Amino acid sequence: MHALLFLVSALSASVWAAPTFPNLSPDASIPDNIRTLSEYFNLLASKVQDSRLLAVPPVCDLSRMSLPAGASDLPAPSPGLTLKHIAIGRGTQNYTCDPATPGEAPKAVGALATLFNASCVVATSPELASTLGRAALHFPVAQSEPSQRLAPSNLGVSGVHYFRDATTAFFNLDVAPAWQIGEIPCAKNASTPAPADAPRGLQREAAVAWLKLNARPGATGGLQEVYRVETVGGSPPATCAGMKDSFEVQYATQ
Repeated sequence: MHALLFLVSALSASVWAAPTFPNLSPDASIPDNIRTLSEYFNLLASKVQDSRLLAVPPVCDLSRMSLPAGASDLPAPSPGLTLKHIAIGRGTQNYTCDPATPGEAPKAVGALATLFNASCVVATSPELASTLGRAALHFPVAQSEPSQRLAPSNLGVSGVHYFRDATTAFFNLDVAPAWQIGEIPCAKNASTPAPADAPRGLQREAAVAWLKLNARPGATGGLQEVYRVETVGGSPPATCAGMKDSFEVQYATQ
């Protein structure tokens, strides 16, 4: 049985072949994040309390998971595929501008992401899925360190995401010794705008689109498809007016 890779993507890259991880500043996250973090911790506390009442420990079963309602306009997973991994991605979307044409829209030039293993968290508490990325956006992610944890959820690294070229998104899920899941170069199959109520980013920008991506030759571990859903922020301004030649917009996703 092939595997379905279900991811939240994150950081962005301004070069294709040798991605470098940006330093993300926590300064922009205060004080607008207090409500988001309060909601996250309150929900987490209720889940902990509920778990104490269970007769048996919760089971990490991905077979019952489905795409969120906002993904209804994306093609369904191909027949015969099974869900293999859920990750929270934390990072930036990258854009460029031409100073000669400030009235034009910024051009997307890829993404670079650190991916954090959220499979069991989401499988056992689906209600946490939409809040994980919202809360994570308000905490910095260090440069590539397999041992780091995603605040405030304490999720461990399961991979990285970047672009090999202008059309090839690459997910490496073999970077952490504990999670040898596979690698998948892929291309966009379909996109749909994020729901109107999707969380906005640190600068109040809209959430980037939700995507389905299909594998290109070279995928390993049986990985065939990727979904980017539950996005938070990441969109560029409408025009290049006042923007640098290249810039990043922080975002999170599942």
